[in-house]
Amino acid sequence: MTDIILDTDIAAIAATQRPSGLRIRRWLEERHKSGHRNWIYVSQQSDILMQLVTDFDQQKIPDSEKSARKALDSLCQCCMWLSSLSEDAITLEDSDPTAAGLKKAARRTGKSTVVVTRMEKRLDRGLPFVTIESLMDAPIEQREIRMVDLGYQQDRIRSGLERNLHGILHHGGFVQGPEISLLEQRLAHYVGVDECIAVSSGTDALLIALMALGIGSGDEIITTPFSFIATAEVIRLVGATPVYIDVDSRTGNLDATRLEAAIKQTTRLILPVSLYGQCADMTEIMSIADQYHLPVIEDAAQSFGATHHNRKSCGLSTIGCTSFFPSKPLGAYGDAGAIFTADQALAKTMREIRSHGQDSRYHHARLGINGRMDSMQAAVLLEKLLIIDDELDRRQKIADGYNEALNDLESQTDLMLPFICDANRSAWAQYTIQVPGRDVIVKMLSEAGIPTAVHYPNVVFRQPAFLCDIDDCPNSIDLANKVMSIPMHPYLSTDMQRVIVECLYSSIN
Repeated sequence: MTDIILDTDIAAIAATQRPSGLRIRRWLEERHKSGHRNWIYVSQQSDILMQLVTDFDQQKIPDSEKSARKALDSLCQCCMWLSSLSEDAITLEDSDPTAAGLKKAARRTGKSTVVVTRMEKRLDRGLPFVTIESLMDAPIEQREIRMVDLGYQQDRIRSGLERNLHGILHHGGFVQGPEISLLEQRLAHYVGVDECIAVSSGTDALLIALMALGIGSGDEIITTPFSFIATAEVIRLVGATPVYIDVDSRTGNLDATRLEAAIKQTTRLILPVSLYGQCADMTEIMSIADQYHLPVIEDAAQSFGATHHNRKSCGLSTIGCTSFFPSKPLGAYGDAGAIFTADQALAKTMREIRSHGQDSRYHHARLGINGRMDSMQAAVLLEKLLIIDDELDRRQKIADGYNEALNDLESQTDLMLPFICDANRSAWAQYTIQVPGRDVIVKMLSEAGIPTAVHYPNVVFRQPAFLCDIDDCPNSIDLANKVMSIPMHPYLSTDMQRVIVECLYSSIN
């Protein structure tokens, strides 16, 4: 079903206790419960209140103005305020400027958004104006199931997002604005390290970290072959050579028991990935790294917010790098990332590399890149950071729900559920199962309207850009043929989760 905007008359009726108002209110509540958006145009707030006050005066309700405000506030529990923009005011030539503004607001909210009204002069205009009765007679559709649904989250933090973004439009600090340093302070505090460097992506975070450590030609970097290509990509970009260690077949993370045997004279760095939201065995990895005096970079692109022995991911190694790609547990509205370290000298170097190697304006002390985060992305992240812990709790609850519901299926079939090590709390960036015959199941779920994703369908060393003959990573190859992620986000409803589980049972059995 489409988004709707309540015109003044409908909002005023819905806020009352009259029978017609209660019927509309119940319908709005049902829409809201099903995940659909009911908007009230903020420019009409005064008009709605005036209508309510008039109505309450006629009913001789005491303190009508206070009662009107209370009634409108109650209605907003199933509706949201839709901001008016400056373009909405460029309607003075119209015989009904408010109607023209509503039309502009509807267009930017969505192609199918309608304005529900009983005002004849607005209905005569045609779409987007429709009668509310034309919609109430139709059944309310369930919102489609998505892998990651950022709309729910955006609705929750909309006012803060708009405030932050408008602030940047007015102060004009689009690059290295005050939002950047504030975000760096709050991220460092959250992770529990001294230094955070905000950058343009998770990939650039890794690249900058490698450059700061002086990694280059002739150096070998121990890493995992079962990851997004960026991990090995940056190693090759600086001229070094990735050396792959097989992963734990249960977690997909680098198998730390194989690490020491892979260390050679030319080994310069260990670069484990914290996959699917769960940290690698960073305690063992750091112990071995310390013995051989090797730095460690944690690729924490999927694990921001996770913990290992009650310590936060990104703060477990020499350098921690994360991504704020929109679908991540903490995501921007575009590419963004961050680097974390307790080493102040390293942090200074990485800040210089981030901005073309500058240590002062137009003085380039070293080679660098343009790896700065945009202020707009920082503004989004500052607001999302306020709710990250609550969202991580919600993700854990959803993961627990999947585990409980799919436990029998795991015991009856070859399905394997995610395995979380005792020392870890996952950020649940994905809920990834292992199942033979994955492609058939993906197809069956897709036909049922349930999206899936495969992270990742091929090991890095079999990608055309990295082709090499490696035969000692069987677990990685096996996982690439079996892993399948199903919808996971903090706002996945119980009903949606039930549908997903039922489809999995019917597809796998």
